[in-house]
Amino acid sequence: MKDNIDKKKLYILGIVALFVIGLFLFEGLNGINWDYNLSKRIPKVIAIAITGGSIAFSSMIFQTVTNNRILTPSILGLDSLYMFVQTISVFLFGASSIFMINRNMNFMVSVTIMLVGTLVLYKILFKKDGNSNIFFLLLVGTVLGTLFKSMTSFMQVIIDPNEFETLQSKMFASFANVNTDILLISVIALLIIFVLFYDDVKKLDVMLLGRDQAINLGIDFDRFSKKILIVVAVLVSISTALVGQITFLGLLVVNLSYQFLNTYKHSYQITGSILISIIALIAGQFIVERILNFGSTISIIINFIGGIYFIYLLMKEGK
Repeated sequence: MKDNIDKKKLYILGIVALFVIGLFLFEGLNGINWDYNLSKRIPKVIAIAITGGSIAFSSMIFQTVTNNRILTPSILGLDSLYMFVQTISVFLFGASSIFMINRNMNFMVSVTIMLVGTLVLYKILFKKDGNSNIFFLLLVGTVLGTLFKSMTSFMQVIIDPNEFETLQSKMFASFANVNTDILLISVIALLIIFVLFYDDVKKLDVMLLGRDQAINLGIDFDRFSKKILIVVAVLVSISTALVGQITFLGLLVVNLSYQFLNTYKHSYQITGSILISIIALIAGQFIVERILNFGSTISIIINFIGGIYFIYLLMKEGK
């Protein structure tokens, strides 16, 4: 009975998502401009859907492995690491280097570096004795994020102003300037993750019980945690490479999904958070483009609302 209610809620979210996508694609079209506008809007919608799905999925499974609903991969500084990789590449090799021109190569190298960084974090934060303190996790993430941002800012100040323009499009989240060159490789990466992770979704339900209980029920906690963090690193790379950094989106959509769907099953929660993320991003971009005439950016709105919600969650958890 409860599953049927949750399924109906997912159907509602799916219908709303399709409506918002249709509105974004076809609003304002006529016999003269439909060909040109659709050629611009369709890749943007695909990129937004990939970005929203990647952020929601990575945030959901990251919160499960850390057993905390206020954490997202952004707090660990993974997106700051991506920006640092882009900046140091321009600083060392210049904006005209093959690494910056070939965006597929840029993406693959960045993902590899982030995977290495994630494995290092895994060794530090998830000891085999199980003494991974959540406050230590926050501290390390904050320190690493600040370190990467500081080094990035320092290099951006001293590089050539013309080369700095190359980095500006990567510094701030922008759905008006989507990196469509890596859409294909992003879709392929997501399909690979889906195939490799599909059978593991039910294990996430067991992970919610905690480390000791999960181990007692047959889950190889350390190995599965490492797999989750690798997936998170790839998903963060995809979303950041496509549109830039969006700090609080994952926190918002995942917790909204928890509120909307009263179930522990990740098969429902992951689907719900992805749909909510797509609805929020496409509806927000529609408002920014067609109503506000680019008077603001969706990343500013999301980070403002998300920041307030993050403070609310901290105060709620502290009671």
